[in-house]
Amino acid sequence: MTSTASTVERAFRAALYDDTDTGLDTGASLLAADPAADAELTRRGEEFVAAAWRRGWQPADVVRLVRRELEEPHARLAAALIRAQAGRDRPRGRRWATQLEALPEDPARGADRFTHATTALELYRLLLRLPALEPLEEETRRTSAAPAATRMLTRIRALLAKAEATGYPEEAEALSAKAQELMARHSVDEALLAAEAPAPDAPGACRIGVEPPYEQAKAVLLDAVATANHCRAVWNEPFGFSTVVGFEADLEAVELLYTSLLVQATHAMTRAEAAQRAGGRKRTKTFRQSFLAAYAHRVGDRLAAVARSQVSRDLLPVLATREIAVTGRLERMFPETTTTRLRGVSDEAGWTEGRAAADRAQVGNRPRLP
Repeated sequence: MTSTASTVERAFRAALYDDTDTGLDTGASLLAADPAADAELTRRGEEFVAAAWRRGWQPADVVRLVRRELEEPHARLAAALIRAQAGRDRPRGRRWATQLEALPEDPARGADRFTHATTALELYRLLLRLPALEPLEEETRRTSAAPAATRMLTRIRALLAKAEATGYPEEAEALSAKAQELMARHSVDEALLAAEAPAPDAPGACRIGVEPPYEQAKAVLLDAVATANHCRAVWNEPFGFSTVVGFEADLEAVELLYTSLLVQATHAMTRAEAAQRAGGRKRTKTFRQSFLAAYAHRVGDRLAAVARSQVSRDLLPVLATREIAVTGRLERMFPETTTTRLRGVSDEAGWTEGRAAADRAQVGNRPRLP
């Protein structure tokens, strides 16, 4: 064993398998005193990252958890290790590449050696203890989207971007409703293609972050969006994400619409909360929880109505077949699930305002498909 490797091993023995601050300080002191060990420390970090992939984790999952459990310097160091490891990794599909592109910037090395070593060891402690997750289907065998589908998704993204950017609530809700209409049509078009060529891709899966605060209500909103787009969602509360199972075009629709609706809900909630405060009320937490819960339930009803209105009777067998495939994939990934009841929904004003915000989305006003 080289002296540099010996330094890293001694630091790891002191810090990674001992949760005390004393062990952490001892390990960081050893690393800070041996600059020649830096390369070996980084190499071992990349090994921890690769081990996380073998346990079913993905880049966005790791960064999300690091930010939740530690601090931003740890997240930036994790991103740097993930980028370095990716250069030696095999191709893992489009979603994986998108997650790599979204990683935070590399850490600024302005910190002293002891602080940097402490950050690395705290991060490695977390990576070492990551449990196994349900593996997601990789996309390396998936075919590229057809030009028409690509144009449709580009148009949907543009509508959602306008909805999030506008300062007029009515315009935002109308744009979001139009985007969901196009998503519903797009999903039906995919099903029609499947009916003509009865060997479609199998259902896939992706993870979507469900961040605190009020994550229960946000998980309900994501579940509503997933259901309306022929997908199924399972929430993992400890790690802050939901796994969504469905066909690729539907997964894309869920990711797009959930993000847009969450942004719009936050804007509407902030306005409603300001009006409540102006009237002398101060129950911020219960108001927001109730607002988001009502918003999620009501939006779910309206999105479901959009989805139903797009389906003709002759398409029902195709959609039923796809639903069976999605349910089968979900049950293989999650043999046991439990149902969680929303907590903290006790503010009548918040519930009323949340339903009103959802009702302003005119999701039912569009022509039927021929």
